[in-house]
Amino acid sequence: MATMTHLMIEFMAPYRLWALAVIPLIGVLYVVLSGRTSKPRPMSSRLRIVVPKDAAWKRHGAVLLGLLSLAALIVAWAIPKDYVDKPRDRATVVVSIDVSWSMEARDVEPDRLQAAQESAKAFVDSLPERFNVALVSFAGTADLIVPPTIDRGVVHRAIDSLQLAPSTAVGEGVYKSLDALKLVPPDPSDPDAVAPAAVVLLSDGATNIGRSSAGAAEKAREQGVPVYTIAFGTDNGFVEQDGQRQRVAVDHWELSEIARLSGGKKYAAESAGQLDEVYDAIRQSVGTERVPAEVTDRYAGLAIIFAVLAAMGVISLGARWP
Repeated sequence: MATMTHLMIEFMAPYRLWALAVIPLIGVLYVVLSGRTSKPRPMSSRLRIVVPKDAAWKRHGAVLLGLLSLAALIVAWAIPKDYVDKPRDRATVVVSIDVSWSMEARDVEPDRLQAAQESAKAFVDSLPERFNVALVSFAGTADLIVPPTIDRGVVHRAIDSLQLAPSTAVGEGVYKSLDALKLVPPDPSDPDAVAPAAVVLLSDGATNIGRSSAGAAEKAREQGVPVYTIAFGTDNGFVEQDGQRQRVAVDHWELSEIARLSGGKKYAAESAGQLDEVYDAIRQSVGTERVPAEVTDRYAGLAIIFAVLAAMGVISLGARWP
């Protein structure tokens, strides 16, 4: 199997590509034979009708198309492969939601937390039935609200019951999410199989208590668990404390670092609608995997196209088009 850069074609039988060497040989042979012309004889008017003056470029074009068809056939013979998205049958997703006081800001209607709850429930429902889902909430501490389960109703009720609390411990939220993965029930049909897992973390604030979120992200990477972070809210958000407004802007930098260090991806959403779009993108990433697939038919199809064009070129040499 050939291993090349991701920008190049990979082949399951790359040794067959040596057959491509015959194409320049045929090309050189054609050029040599085309150059062996004897003294031109005057054409009769009838022959000029059958073989028009512009026959040379048609002949060259037909040969070129024939060589392209042969090249495409050889490439198909080498069994090229590409990577396609295949739906996963089983996986575990931990939804970790920030419930710190800043989630009370109303820059997102009706407020950040309620919008997050509604979108999280829709996201959970969109996952394949055999996916286990766990729910973690974090503020000053992190709590495992629902261990991994396929019961969507339990997760829904738990999301609805989330309550605001002081402080923000994003790192603890990641650590608790990793702990939740230890409770994944085995697959009845294959108890020894380890399903892939991912953490989807929604937050708006910076860590101000608990362990480092960077350390948590590195731990997630060691375990092969990407963390998809969602920076939710706007820079104009505020909450009222003791009759005074306190600005609660979103900390994009910390959430970007968590995603980068863990091997996940960071998203931003400033409205409930954007949050739905972000969850759709995450669902595509988590719910599918890149797998190799044979794409011989692509190049066989190209070979047919080039062969048809070459045949039309040959026919046009002896035909008189209207």
